[in-house]
Amino acid sequence: MNEQEKVFATSASDLRAWLLNNYERTESVWLVKWKKDMEAPYFGYDEMVDELIAFGWVDSLPKNLDKRKTMYRISPRNPKSNWSRVNKERVERLSKEGKMHASGIKLVNLAKENGTWDFLNEVENLMTPTDLDEALKANGKATFYYDRFPNSSKRNILEWIKNAKQAATRKKRIDETAKKAALNIKANHPKGRDAGPKE
Repeated sequence: MNEQEKVFATSASDLRAWLLNNYERTESVWLVKWKKDMEAPYFGYDEMVDELIAFGWVDSLPKNLDKRKTMYRISPRNPKSNWSRVNKERVERLSKEGKMHASGIKLVNLAKENGTWDFLNEVENLMTPTDLDEALKANGKATFYYDRFPNSSKRNILEWIKNAKQAATRKKRIDETAKKAALNIKANHPKGRDAGPKE
């Protein structure tokens, strides 16, 4: 297990107090909290993410610490990372509630300037790009199956394609998506979770 520093919090207020003193740090830490139903002070995932977003931090990599505690790796947000719709909605709500810290507001403003704020808009709206649409139509029943994939799966595929840095990479991902969809298989999904809905 990574031996990064562990920070224990029993409430969202605890986490906020820690962030107030540490939001300028550049390294990740483990946030340790009680598991639910442990008859101990507990705060939920959404409460945790609210505080992190407010200060320009993010969560990742949840792990069990022991039978009673869990932990999340929390880190300063990469200014180049793209913003999901759900996190933009969090920002809007936290702003109305007056909970956004200056550090979080600074990152939001930077995201609006560098394009990461709106980068995923088409993905979030499940808009099929022209080149993918053409590849699907050219591969047998690819369109039939792709249209029946869950929205979460479509979003996963579309973001994967959108994030391609080179034109050749994008084409490779689109070709893979179309060929797999023709077989009722989702591209960019872990094995065991790639089967599409039955015809």
